[in-house]
Amino acid sequence: GRQKAQPIGHAQLTESLVGGTYAFPLPAHDKRRSFFRLFWNPDTEAPSMAMASNRLLPLALLLLLLAMAHADTPRLEPTVRLPSQRMAAGQGDDGSVGTRWAVLVAGSNGYQNYRHQADICHAYQILKKGGLKDENIIVFMYDDIAHNLENPRPGVIINHPQGGDVYSGVPMDYTGKEVNVKNLFAVLLGNKTAVSGGSGKVLDSGPNDHIFVFYSDHGGPGVIGMPTYPYVYGDDLVDVLKKKHAAGTYKSLVFYLEACEAGSVFEGLLPNDIGVYATTASNAEESSWGTYCPGEYPSPPSEYDTCLGDLYSISWMEDSDVHNLRTESLKQQYDLVKKRTAAQDSYSYGSHVMQYGSLDLNDQHLFLYIGSNPANDNTTFVEDNSLPSFSRAVNQRDADLVYFWRKYQKLAESSTEKNDARKQLLEMMGHRSHIDNSVELIGNLLFGFADGPMVLKTVRPAGEPLADDWSCLKSMVRAFESQCGSLAQYGMKHMRSFANICNAGILPEAMVKMAAQACTSIPTNPWSATHNGFSA
Repeated sequence: GRQKAQPIGHAQLTESLVGGTYAFPLPAHDKRRSFFRLFWNPDTEAPSMAMASNRLLPLALLLLLLAMAHADTPRLEPTVRLPSQRMAAGQGDDGSVGTRWAVLVAGSNGYQNYRHQADICHAYQILKKGGLKDENIIVFMYDDIAHNLENPRPGVIINHPQGGDVYSGVPMDYTGKEVNVKNLFAVLLGNKTAVSGGSGKVLDSGPNDHIFVFYSDHGGPGVIGMPTYPYVYGDDLVDVLKKKHAAGTYKSLVFYLEACEAGSVFEGLLPNDIGVYATTASNAEESSWGTYCPGEYPSPPSEYDTCLGDLYSISWMEDSDVHNLRTESLKQQYDLVKKRTAAQDSYSYGSHVMQYGSLDLNDQHLFLYIGSNPANDNTTFVEDNSLPSFSRAVNQRDADLVYFWRKYQKLAESSTEKNDARKQLLEMMGHRSHIDNSVELIGNLLFGFADGPMVLKTVRPAGEPLADDWSCLKSMVRAFESQCGSLAQYGMKHMRSFANICNAGILPEAMVKMAAQACTSIPTNPWSATHNGFSA
């Protein structure tokens, strides 16, 4: 008679096989017992048949071992997928299991700033082709360009001289005066109750989600512009990112910033341990650059009197347009953009693209944040940037002057329109001179004519924040504007002067007195007006 079968482990089974006993003491309920009976059933087969069946035993043993290995392997949870299954399901080959989110911000208004909204619209089209859903893309854009009377192609925005419309389909989540600091910070923090107007969409992200933020605008040391007041200050922005991290509502966040002195927004402020990786169009002390501008090469179509894009922005976007972002890393794109934005390292124009924060994230694939156009799946990344270079570019702060000058030149002599354009151009130049002269005079009154210019222009070593006391900086800005008028987008260039005045221990009350001496009145031009609020 047969003995009652007892379960055995892999080691015992191996020993019995090696010993040549062919013992298979499997329990009666084990499914592998029925599997083995397919080859030999001792209850029914005669001894002679058993001998014949022994020839099949090696094959049976192999199949049995495979079956046991399969049976002993735990079943995968439904949320765990193979790489091919993740890609089919829209998940990343970088281990992504969360949702991609994006916030796109054009921080200016006015047709002379066409390029910022064009940048944002182009970025949206890249995200859509990459597979992101509108419900996960939040757009801040004044929306006064596409249907502007000066737009030669009504309802269309282009970001390249030969490019197509990038405006179509862009969700207008926050427009006009809804594009403000309060709404931006509420959206970043996912605070629906703090949002005023707009679509109400916020970053309702979770701990496994990946966030991409792209901000294109004017800037200055420690500050980014807004079409409304106040502006975005570096300490406030970084505080919001810290709060977002503390809430545990993202896995990693990538921030691309196009602005003058953009590096100063993160320099000495952004920690390297909160999962935020930022790249900027410029370092802490230089301008960023507009491109596809009238009179340059490549030039926009002749009917356009304004720049179509920004050098850093179109560099990362035109790279994303043509490469497989499943295989291109953040670091690879950073290197390409840095080279193109630096005018092939000549810096005859262009700026130093920088990176800040959690630099360990830059080995991740772009696909994790902005998806990838399936049409580029077969493209191969190359280190040499094959994208076209430029004859030159236009300093961001001068791009609006290019627009107003071209507009004035093209109008008919003695026409009402030409007279209005001339008045507008002279008012803008007057505003610039007023701001420059007023700040310089205040520096001389505070520190003397010998030391004043040096104090105002001092740049701190790399790694140090712009200001010791950011509250003092904002108070200093309000003190100046209350006596001398609004800084506006051009005046942001003087933020370092105000920060240095604070760093030197001067109190805002002293600034009020000095500003009152320097500015006997506020100019009447629209750029100096303060009825819409202060920059800080």
